[in-house]
This record gives sequence, structure tokens and C-alpha cells, in this order.
Amino acid sequence: MGEVLSQNEIDQLLNALNTGELDVEEYKSSSKEKQVKDYDFARPSKFAKEHLRTLEIIFEHYARLVSTTLPAYMRNSCQVDVINSEAVAYSEFSNALSNPILLGIVDFYPLKGNVVLDMSVDIGYSIVDRLLGGKGEALDKARDFSEIELAIIEKIMNILVEQLIDPWKNVVELDPRLEQIETNSQFAQIIAPNEIIALITLNLRIGKVEGLLNVCIPYMSVEPIMDKLNTKYWFSSLQESDEETYSDIIEHQISKTQIPISAILGKSQITVDDFINLQYGDIIKLDTKVTDEIDVLVGNIKKFKGNPGVFEKNNAIKVSQIIREEDD
Repeated sequence: MGEVLSQNEIDQLLNALNTGELDVEEYKSSSKEKQVKDYDFARPSKFAKEHLRTLEIIFEHYARLVSTTLPAYMRNSCQVDVINSEAVAYSEFSNALSNPILLGIVDFYPLKGNVVLDMSVDIGYSIVDRLLGGKGEALDKARDFSEIELAIIEKIMNILVEQLIDPWKNVVELDPRLEQIETNSQFAQIIAPNEIIALITLNLRIGKVEGLLNVCIPYMSVEPIMDKLNTKYWFSSLQESDEETYSDIIEHQISKTQIPISAILGKSQITVDDFINLQYGDIIKLDTKVTDEIDVLVGNIKKFKGNPGVFEKNNAIKVSQIIREEDD
């Protein structure tokens, strides 16, 4: 679309034609010349908007997977969202790093080169605190990570790397592997400084602590599959709906969840005085008979009826009846 002139600019142009300041023939010949655009050779535009948008779709899928997988390990709510995607030189990213850092170097096999996962140190401290029995709080002041803490973080990083496989399967069958974790920005020069990268920024929240998770993908790594990084190819290669996929994932995670089960032999009421004076060998009369079925609770919900007994020298309950919701 050509440039739109204001009324004042039109009047000035007509006055210039009338006074002879502007030659019509000269203007026509100059307008036919090719317009030259500035090109920055230091930052060539290798990732088009279409490529970045497709990467956003891939990592939105990835964010949903991580949001459903991490809670099983952290025993806390986890939320991941894609914030931004842009193409920058790796030097711009690495120069913004400050110590300590948590950089996961990932072998993106079968693609060449390494992908970098930059995890917020606040999230790192929160993971360590949570997995060691704390509330999952971040530290007030940043400090270096110990070897034990890095081993704990490496376990979670490996889970994050494994979750990359499924979102990328419509583009390429990946077999990623976490090679190492760097904590010093001086050793962050994994990619050439002038290499153009796609920088995908995600916000990761674990409980009340949140921080950024940056994914750096070098152009040289995805160059062989650039023709597949477009939305047309992406949507045409989808084989099943997202709802089905995530229903299966959630069902799989729930099936591995441990739940407490308790059997109520019976109930009774006694005075506080009797309770204080209870001694070994005293008998408390319950409100059930030996032949009665007893209630079996899953959590605090009555779900089964059963008969007490012994199985392989252990106390056991033989389920005799399943209590449905309509039976409550």
C-alpha cells in the first residue's frame, strides 16, 4: 500500500509542480527505481513471524504437558504459560545473564546443535526446598547451588526435557537428552554469539513462587525442518484432538496417585475418666458385631463394605460390596 498524503502535503506538491520546482518526468523515472531496504548482516532475519507463531503453538502444548506432569513430583500446584517468542542474537541473551544461573544444555538429537533451557534461580530454590520437605519457598538472597541441590534440580530438568518429545512429534521425532547444567554465566557460551536464536519465554509458577523459563533454539538446529515450522503444515499433521491427548495424560497421572484407605472396625463412646484410666488388657465394647461388615474409607469417603481377616499373616479386609454414589 502506497503512502497516504495529507491535504497540506498535496497542496505543497501541486505548488511545486506549478512553479517548476518539481519535474514530472524526473519524478516518474525516480519512482520506477527499485527501493533499497536496509539489511542488518549482524542480525539476519532467519525466523519469520510464521515460524515463531508455530513455535508458540508447540510450546503452548509443552506448557500444558508440564502443568499436568510437574504436580505429581512437586506435590504442589504448577502453572506454565507462554509469554513471548522472538528472534534475537544469542549474545543479547547471554549478556543479560547474571550469576548464579541455571542453564540446562540439551542435546536436541537428531537435530544438530544444543538447545538451552534457562530456569529462574527462584524456581530452582523453590524446587529444592519443596523436594526436601519444605513449603517450596524461594531464598531472599541468591547464592550458589550445592552439588546435592544441583542433583535435585537435574531430576526436574530431565522431566522438563522429556516433555519436549510429544509437542514436537508432528514436526520431528526428537530424542532429547540433558547433557549438563551450568551455574556460571562465564560458561554460558554454548552457542556462537552471532547465531540467531528463537527465544521462547514461559512463565512457570510452582505454588506461590514464579519465575521465567527461557528456551533458546538456534537457527542452525531447526534449519533442516524450517519448511515444517508453519501453521499450515502443523494443523494438517495433527492426528488427534488436544482434548483426547490431555485426557489420557491426566488419567495416566491420576492412576499413579497414592490414596489413603482405612477400615473402621467400629465406634464407641467412653468418658474422659475411663479414657485416662485405660490399661493394657481393658476391653472397649464397639457398636458392631464380629459378623458385621465394616466400612472401608477412601480418604474421608465411604466407598466399600468388607469383612476383616488375615492374608499372609497380615491384617486384611476382603471387599464384599462397592458403595456407589447413588447408594449414599
